[in-house]
Amino acid sequence: MIQAGDFRKGITFEFEGNVFTVVDFQHVKPGKGAAFVRTKMKNVVTGAVLERTFNPTDKVQEARIETKTMEYLYNDGNLYYFMDTEDYSQLPLNYDQVESALNYIKENMQVTIKFYKGEAFSVEPPNFVELLITHSEPGFKGDTATGGTKPATLETGLTVQVPLFVEEGEVIRVDTRTGTYMERVK
Repeated sequence: MIQAGDFRKGITFEFEGNVFTVVDFQHVKPGKGAAFVRTKMKNVVTGAVLERTFNPTDKVQEARIETKTMEYLYNDGNLYYFMDTEDYSQLPLNYDQVESALNYIKENMQVTIKFYKGEAFSVEPPNFVELLITHSEPGFKGDTATGGTKPATLETGLTVQVPLFVEEGEVIRVDTRTGTYMERVK
């Protein structure tokens, strides 16, 4: 059990039948009345963000989130298959469970899958991925009045803004946390 007074960013806990992680918290001690903990928490399964206040002595059950590194194998239409690199077992996941990672992963890529009570709920790509540009308009010399970027479509279907000198057929590094271009890969 965790007391609300011990909340820190990243702590996961069970509350009202759901699992939440603390996004932000603030210990408040007003001049009159009892102290309380103002908490911004995110549902780890649905992604919904809630704000609640707790008495510092309120207790919640700590949730154990397991993470496992797995390899993305393939998609057969409805399901996306991942392989455990330790025992070679395969885990099929539906679109809702992998939707946020699909813009950044391709076959044979290592990903992190989060589990709660043995059920997978989240797929996270690496922080930086290298992807091929499949479509990009040519950049024009001197066309830098708008900041010098143009849209480029990557092999996963994601469109990112890249500098004018980057061309179709090149491989670029993308930050998956922000979805932005980092650099060309030599």
